[in-house]
Order: sequence, then structure tokens, then C-alpha cells
Amino acid sequence: MKQVVQNYKSGELALLDVPVPGCKPDGVLVRSAYSLISTGTELMKVSEAGMSMLGKARSRPDQVAKVMQSVATNGVPATYRKVMGKLDSYTPLGYSLCGVVEQVGTGIDDVKVGDLVACAGNEHALHAELNWVPKNLYARMPDGLAPRHAAFGTVGSIALQGVRRGEPQLGDVALVIGLGLIGQLVVQLLAASGVRVIGVDPDPVRCELAERLGAAACGDPASAAVENSVAELTGGHGVDQVYLAAAGGSNQPVELAARLSRDRGRVVDIGKCRLDLPWNAYYEKELDVRFSRSYGPGRYDPEYELEGRDYPIGYVRWTERRNLACFLDLVARGSVDVEPLVSHIADFDDAVETYQRLKDGDLKAVAVLFRYSEHAGEAEEAGAPAVAVPAVKRPSGGVSAPARAAKTPVRLAFVGAGNYATSMLLPHLAQRDGVKLSTVVTTTALSAANAQRKFGFAEATTDLDAVLGDPSIDAVFVVTRHSSHAELTQRALLSGKAVFVEKPLALTEDELAGVLAAVEESGNDRLQVGFNRRFAPLLQEARKRFGARTGPASLRYLVNAGRLQHGSWYLQQGTEGSRFAGEGGHFIDTASWLLEADPVSVYAVATSGNEDLQVVLRYPDGSTATISYVTSGAPGFPKETLDLVAEGKVLRLDDFVRAAVYDGRRRRWVSSRLPKARDKGQSAELAAFIKAVRTGGPMPVPLESLVATTSATLAVQAGLAGGAPVTLARTR
Repeated sequence: MKQVVQNYKSGELALLDVPVPGCKPDGVLVRSAYSLISTGTELMKVSEAGMSMLGKARSRPDQVAKVMQSVATNGVPATYRKVMGKLDSYTPLGYSLCGVVEQVGTGIDDVKVGDLVACAGNEHALHAELNWVPKNLYARMPDGLAPRHAAFGTVGSIALQGVRRGEPQLGDVALVIGLGLIGQLVVQLLAASGVRVIGVDPDPVRCELAERLGAAACGDPASAAVENSVAELTGGHGVDQVYLAAAGGSNQPVELAARLSRDRGRVVDIGKCRLDLPWNAYYEKELDVRFSRSYGPGRYDPEYELEGRDYPIGYVRWTERRNLACFLDLVARGSVDVEPLVSHIADFDDAVETYQRLKDGDLKAVAVLFRYSEHAGEAEEAGAPAVAVPAVKRPSGGVSAPARAAKTPVRLAFVGAGNYATSMLLPHLAQRDGVKLSTVVTTTALSAANAQRKFGFAEATTDLDAVLGDPSIDAVFVVTRHSSHAELTQRALLSGKAVFVEKPLALTEDELAGVLAAVEESGNDRLQVGFNRRFAPLLQEARKRFGARTGPASLRYLVNAGRLQHGSWYLQQGTEGSRFAGEGGHFIDTASWLLEADPVSVYAVATSGNEDLQVVLRYPDGSTATISYVTSGAPGFPKETLDLVAEGKVLRLDDFVRAAVYDGRRRRWVSSRLPKARDKGQSAELAAFIKAVRTGGPMPVPLESLVATTSATLAVQAGLAGGAPVTLARTR
């Protein structure tokens, strides 16, 4: 299928061939009939992409701050790969469309194949021939509504939410500053609510259009006509609400808002304009400044948008989806007229040319629609117990993989192509001799196409079954969200593939048992979990220098994890498990590797809210490891520091940048790397995995160790719940 994309690094716009997205549960696959170009938001994005790197940095200082923090935490190379990977990727455009339901996912019973729906979301209602849309981001079209009008649903919801934030009442007078697409819709919605509206825009054509659509008066912000109209309609008191629907770097809109508002009026920001509030003016009138967040309640909440968890109507009357349905109803009943806003309808095949004409100013438009295929035209008509570490039952006959011919490449498939895969794994594999990147599988079409373009995959698809059924593929990398790891690992093992799964292997004991059942059923034990730190060259050398020991050791591991950004999927504990369950295996595996044993018990305590954890592991020879996993530390402090103490010796690791071994009264060995050379072992781990697949030799980490580490990680949650040590019953 085809999709409009843009490369944010180069500014290139393209109509790209990408795989058809899969139809996941709790959503529908929609074939587009019409999609709407947001001549404000989208053209701003297109314009930013054409800036120099310095210009991009100046326009997004928030992103620059994140980059600097990443450098401090992960080093220059990893940060550079991550940033350039994001910049040099195709990103989607679009967020408002109408189309026909082509496939219905499990859990959906409110629409059927063939229904017309309006769709919202900058990840789901894209300028593409097909889109997967979750339940709370689509609404059925009312009877009699034209599909091209339903394509306004998302921008209409944005305008509607802005009006709701202003709380207009019958007889109010409102000022709308900026009469672009959103402003024109706000004017109509206010007029339909019994509010007299005054519009402000320097473009006389837009002013005339707003007056035709219900505004009492409109004018240029610099003219006296606007102030005169406000004085006349309000008796000199000033307007009840001001709606800022303008964009740009001028502070004129907020200054005009203060001047023309009544005492204790409301100012609602809908667009993205400069907001340097003149203190005296806003203070003296005690103005109420409000922000309107996109389409309404539910926006940016993954549980609402992706998992389909609606808000009870008694507590949240107007959500994203209910706003969308309401706007469609208003258009269907004639209370809002969007037809006069349609400046141009372009065939989807002409998408790139249309964007260029808009950017260059050749096409002057309030709203532009893309019209899709002939099918779309037809649509217009239509407690703390002991926890047993699961026993590993190896398949009879031992290792199942035969050795390969020396010059035969190892063919790999990737399931998932997110940030970690594209910044920390694929760069090490793309240029490796003897490796063939065969297929990349993702649920979203564009991420697969990006990975194919950047890393040279032979194929990109959303069809996992086809990959697992391909006998030419030797190994599958599972690099998806945590909740899917165990299931995908089972499926890949049962298909006879060697499997590299990023941590965690499982989020529950039942999931872990399922993986081991797949090993036993298939006779395939070719499994590696992405516990890369034990492969880090600096730590490998430090362990060698530390030497052998005969007595117990004490290990302390401080992980300064830091706080996650709001909205991170790591915070979705209901589906993705706790944060420690997701990445704690890294640190337990490292401790167990250094202590050369698997833990026999786990004791965990946490601060209030479980934000900072202390995990104490006990080992068979009396050794202990304490992992302090904290989120409340200083961002500038190293992420990982480790001390191993035994028999008069100390091994010290500072964030994979410096390491030292102390023996007696002197420092016996020290190694220091520049921050740019931080190496946490991914390259060496991948090399060991590829070698094992090629030769048929043992996996880099014994399966028993992977299971023991996973069981210990899961026992942390049981220990927190029970408040007592959890014994890991050894079953081998």
C-alpha cells in the first residue's frame, strides 16, 4: 500500500510503498476514502523538516535537553545512533480521515466490515491507503453524512474541545483570533451555541468566510474595526472569552486578548502561538488562561487510546471519542458546514506535489483533502511463599541445530524495530560478515519500511506467520514490548528457529512455564535473552583481573535508573509489568555471572510507592548481592556503579567507563575509557549468538541460567507483596 511520509533530517516528502498494517485486537483496519491535510500543524512540521540542524535544535529546545541527558547516561555513540536514527527516518503525516472498515479485530462489536467511520490520531489516522485504528479513536458516521465531510472529524474535535474549555453560555460574546481551519470551525461551533462571535485575522478572504459562516464581525488585528465591534456588542465591557487559534512567533494575539477581554474573562489557547503574557494586563483583569489539549480527555493516555479503556460518562462527559461523534452529528444535522472550508481536493497519488504547492504558497487553502481510490468513491454512496525455579527439561538428543557451512550466511528476522532494536542491535548486525538481514516484521507499516531502508532487510512485512513459516530463516529476534515477549518466543521456538529475545523473557511464572513447555514440545532449546552486560569488554577484563576466589563474596550494584517521562509505555504496569520486571534481569544476570552461581533466595523492600527498590540476592556459597534500583537520584550521576568484594580484593565498575581492581593496599589494575567509548556488551553478545547459530554450538548463556535469572526477577514482586524473603527452590 502507499503512505505519505517525510524524512525529518532531509525534509524529503515521499509517497512510499509500505506493508499493510496488521489488524490487531481492539481495533479495526480502515481503508481510507478521504483524509484531511491540517494546513496548520502539518505544514509547520513540513517547514521544520526543511530547516538546518541548528534550526531544528532551536525550534525544539526540549528535545535538545533530552539529547544532552542521553549523552550523560548512554555516551556519545549510542546517543548519536539513536538521534540520527530518529531524524533519518520516514515519519508519517496526517491525523484526520474517513474510510471503510475492511477488517474487524477481536474485541470489537460496535462496527462491522463495510461500515463508514471517521478516524483520529497522528499514529492511526494517517495519509495512507490502510490504517489500523483502536476502538476509542474511531466513530461511526451518521446516516447522510458525506465521507469528505466526515474527514474533518479530528480537527472538528480539536475545535470542539477548545470551545468546551471556554464554557460559553447563551448570549456571550467571544473573540476568535486566527481564522484558519480550526478558527473557522470554532466560529461555527460558538455561533451554534448561541454566542455572538468576532473574528480576527489579517487575511480579508478568511474574514469574509468567517462572516458567511456565522461571525457577527471580523477584521484585521491592527484595525480599529475589531475594537469597535467588541465595544458595540459588549457595551464596552469586553468579550467573555477569547479563543487563540493562531500560530507563529508573534505575541500580538495574547496582548490583543488581554486588551479586549472583560474583567475575569477566559482566554483559551487552542493553537500554538507565542504566550508571553503581559503580567499587568492579565493580573489587573484577573484573566483565566486555559489550555485546550487536542481532541479532548483521553488524549495522550495510552490506556484510553491504545487499550480501549473508556472513561465513565458520569465522570468524564466528553472524551475524544464522544467529541468525535458529537462533531460528526453537528455536521450531519447542518449545525456546522464544512463544505465552504474545502479549498482543494487532490488525488492521493498527487500527495507530494500538493504538499509542495502548499509549502511554496502556490496553493492557498483553508482545508485540503486527499481523495483515495475508486473504492473510496463508491463508499461515498455507501503472599511470600517459596517460588520454584521451573525445571528445564531439555529435548532428548541435546542441541537440535546442525552446524552450517562456513560461508553460508545466517539469515535473521526481526520482530519489532523500535528505538532499542534500531540503535543498539541492528547497527552491529547490518555490516557483520556472514549475516543476512532477511525480514523485518512490525505491526505498523512505516516502522518496517524504515528498518528495511536503513539496515538493508530483504523484505518488510506485518505478517509474522509468513516469517515463522519460512524455512530459510535461521534465527528470530524478538524486540517488541515486554508483554509480547513470552508468546512470541514460544511461537518462534515451536517453529524451529533460534531465538534472541530482549529482556524480559517473561513477566509472569505462567509465561515462563509456557516458554519452557515450548522448549520441551519442540525439542528446540536455542534461546538467548538480551542480558548483554556480562559481555561488556571492560567488565570481562575486570573479572579476569580480579581472579578466582574460594570464599563468599559481597556485591553491591547501584542502578540510578531515573524517572521516566510521562506517557512512557514502561509505565503501563497493567500490561507491561513493573519497571524492575522489565529490566531488572540485566542486573541480576550480571551479579550471578560475577558470582558464578544462580541465586537461592530473594528479599526485596521498597520505599513508599515502590519507586526505589533494594533487592538482596543470596547465593549457594554464602555470597550476597544487593541491587539498589532507584529512580530518585540525580540525573547527572552515573547510571550504573558496581563493587565486588572478596578475600581482600575489590572490583570497581563505574558505568562501563572506568574499572579498577584493588588488591591489598594498592590498586593493581585500572582501565579508563572516554564516555564516547562506553560499551555495554551488545556487539560481543550478538557475535556470540551468531556464532552459536552458525556452528550449532551451545548458546552464549545456558538456558538454566536464563530461567534462574528470570525467576529471581519475578520473585522480587512476590517479595515486595509478602514482606519476607522468597526461596528459589532449586530444581536441577
